Amino acid sequence: MYIYRQKGWTILATTLFALDIGTRSVVGIILKEDNGSYHVADLISIEHKERSMIDGQIHNILSVAGVISEIKEILEKKHGPLHRVSVAAAGRSLKTAEGTMAVDISQHALISNEDVNRLELAAVQQAQQKLLSLGSFTKDDYYYCVGYSVLHYNLEGEEIGSLIDQAGRSASVDVIATFLPRVVIESLLSALKRTGLEMEALTLEPIAAISVLIPPSMRRLNVALVDVGAGTSDIAITDDNTVVAYGMVPLAGDEITEELSNHYLLDFPLAENAKRSISLGDEIVLTDILGFEQRVAAVDVTTIIKPAVERLAKSISAEIKKLNNGHSPKAVMVVGGGSLTPGLTKEISICLELPENRVGIRQLDALNGITLEAGIVSSPELVTPIGIAIAARRAPIHYLSISVNHKTMRLFKLKEMTVGDALLAANITPRQLYGMPGLGMSVSVNGKDILIPGEHGTPSTVLLNGKIASTKDFVTDADQIELLAGKDGADASATIRDLLDESMPIHATIDGISVKLEPAIFINGIQQSFDTKVQDRDTIVISQTRTLVAALAKINRGQLLEENAFIVTINQKAMTLKKCTSEFFVGKLAIRSSYVIKDGDVITRQKQALPSAEEVASEIGERAFDEITVTFNGSILPIRKPRLSIVLNGQPATGTEVIKPGNKLEFTSLNTGPVVFSDIFAFTDYNLPENPSSNYQLLRNGSQIGFNDQIFGGDVLEIIFA
Repeated sequence: MYIYRQKGWTILATTLFALDIGTRSVVGIILKEDNGSYHVADLISIEHKERSMIDGQIHNILSVAGVISEIKEILEKKHGPLHRVSVAAAGRSLKTAEGTMAVDISQHALISNEDVNRLELAAVQQAQQKLLSLGSFTKDDYYYCVGYSVLHYNLEGEEIGSLIDQAGRSASVDVIATFLPRVVIESLLSALKRTGLEMEALTLEPIAAISVLIPPSMRRLNVALVDVGAGTSDIAITDDNTVVAYGMVPLAGDEITEELSNHYLLDFPLAENAKRSISLGDEIVLTDILGFEQRVAAVDVTTIIKPAVERLAKSISAEIKKLNNGHSPKAVMVVGGGSLTPGLTKEISICLELPENRVGIRQLDALNGITLEAGIVSSPELVTPIGIAIAARRAPIHYLSISVNHKTMRLFKLKEMTVGDALLAANITPRQLYGMPGLGMSVSVNGKDILIPGEHGTPSTVLLNGKIASTKDFVTDADQIELLAGKDGADASATIRDLLDESMPIHATIDGISVKLEPAIFINGIQQSFDTKVQDRDTIVISQTRTLVAALAKINRGQLLEENAFIVTINQKAMTLKKCTSEFFVGKLAIRSSYVIKDGDVITRQKQALPSAEEVASEIGERAFDEITVTFNGSILPIRKPRLSIVLNGQPATGTEVIKPGNKLEFTSLNTGPVVFSDIFAFTDYNLPENPSSNYQLLRNGSQIGFNDQIFGGDVLEIIFA
């Protein structure tokens, strides 16, 4: 607390000490806060003795620490001991990257909350690796993860709201993570430590400037804030009630200084003084590196630096459009020491095609609720250091010291920090969160590649202060985290039996005989059994032996197929009579010799009766007899007229003889015509009446016909004598 007087009142206030460590100088500020109002009680600015800062990054810690010590000593003489300080990291140091991690969950039970947490951490690790691959870093421990957000969960490649309690083959998560280079923070901490200061809070430079110049109520407007320093120009864009983008261009006030130095042959510090003198008078006195002094009109110097001003304005404008989706904002606010560069705001308005009154320098008088101690000159270059102190007060980024596997890690509290954040800071890789999966192997089965995975490793156990914890558990300062490695999964192992359950041995019964059938298995050309273990890259060939013909051979009954063959010689040619062959059946279904037997089949054989000669003729497509039935003089008369001459084993046959395998048959066509009326007398004992009249009629169905007229089955035939 601090007591000071303002307008006659004695006020009890909180003292804030902040440092703005810039490329050209270091600004130290003592800020008093009371009920939301701020008073700048003291402000010291000291330039670096050498170029120990480049683009916002400390390159010479000793030199920067010397400047900080000098400021600290001056302020302590007026305000007492100073032990803690708020500082800012360059916003241009923030890096964002997207990461994706997928995992095979086919052999897992339902996904748990902890499984999802670890999947997210693995995705953040992947984002970090992606970020490192784009830069010059070669180690994965150069970035702090200061936060991440889940973009999508995916199950089987389809977006899903949550993975918890889901099941399937694959799950994945997409995240966007924000990182801060460790070297930026560590160099700040090292410089502070050398001066006996402890970092009280950390903020980001763009956040600092915006926090005092663009309050939340104004952020609905599309406005660009440009902080033009010495080495870089920081940019922040607001829109839709939030800060939508941060950016930076590596050009700023030094670009103008170097233009003067090159043109007039000035030492850099003298060129810097000359630049600052442009707006202070009509004439500038310059002394070059040879010792010659010259007086130059300020308007001439302005003309000399105009190309550099145009380059700076174009770079800033291009970055603004890039961050603002290709469009110019509604207005641009310019702060920082470089904002006083003559003609800069005008050139920015030209590049962005904005009216000149929409691009302006914001002075300290634009800051509400802020007063200055007498003697402190208002300047736009003070906006950022005052903003650092206020932002560090309003939204400080504190840090925690956490032990992870007995190694002390520093976590910056941009949010409530968790065990998972600590593991990320300690560079715990995804494979350390689970035991290593066992090695898989690949084999070829009948020309088809099959991948046999190894077992999954078990999850690692996380201990927080000696107790089992989740990666989402919150951590506090001085917590101790220990990661106990999970068990590695076993390498892939399988037998032929594991791979080929559909080809397992089967049992069947054939004609009353039990038979066991199993495929022939060849591994790399050598026959093996079902219980043989396969090795990586094995070539496996399965020869199926489950057909009826193979089964009969297995039980030494192959002759049954030969016995079934009914072969005779017809007209001097050997022929197999299919209709006369014995058949095999599964139930009532007739099967062929190529039938693939199924486990449990009961196969029976049914022998066919021996055929007659007439039936043999029918099977080869010949008709041995014309057969019809008629009614003759009131009696039923079957007629069977031969069409073929049949010879069996050299002897004439009637067609009713039983034929056996090996018999010889000859069929000769008789070339007889159709059945006619006169044919009936060969099949009836018809006798003429006594004293027959010579006058008679042959009738068919009541109509008169002749002896050689064709008759048909079902006809009614009569002979009538008059």
